[in-house]
Amino acid sequence: MEKVLALDEAFPLPLLGKMINKFPSRFEAPIWWTKSEMKREGNGNGNGNGWNEELESEMREIARVIKGKDSEDYMKLGNIALKINKVLAVSGPLLTGIAAAGSVFAGNRSWGGIVAATAGALACTVNTLEHGGQVGMVVEMYRNCVGFFELMEETIESTLDESDVEGRKNGEMFEMNLSLQLGRSFSELRDIGRKSNGSDVDEFASKLF
Repeated sequence: MEKVLALDEAFPLPLLGKMINKFPSRFEAPIWWTKSEMKREGNGNGNGNGWNEELESEMREIARVIKGKDSEDYMKLGNIALKINKVLAVSGPLLTGIAAAGSVFAGNRSWGGIVAATAGALACTVNTLEHGGQVGMVVEMYRNCVGFFELMEETIESTLDESDVEGRKNGEMFEMNLSLQLGRSFSELRDIGRKSNGSDVDEFASKLF
């Protein structure tokens, strides 16, 4: 039920027949996973389960890059899109009301017709931008992207926090899944972990978004 409710809040098309929160006071990622899902069963092979210090170091750096570059960038874009969505949602009805009020005085004073025509044209433009541009959908897209990156970050951190190496998911499989999710090859993924080494990198972790 928690997953269903989370999905209902995360996606533009409601699953339960209720409207999503179009104008939240704060832009934040949807959380559709639980902490229990972060724990993986390992397939220990008695040989470090595919993990070593170099791989752990690379995974920590990749998680840092995801948090500092990918998630942060989409958070900024999401906040901008949310503000634009709010402004357009208020401006449309406001301009329509001004146009209606100006039309009342169109017959008596010349400025009434000018105000009505100008406000009406602006209202049409604003409504076209808001609905034709699917600004609300853009906001949800950014939210889902941030949620995806936060899930990856938490998955990496929770896996590395597992002190029992044999209880983790196999290191090679974990690296393979991560590279597929980020749209990168093994060599590209390892390069990111090695290049960053605690410093800022210009490259994003993901190539998919």
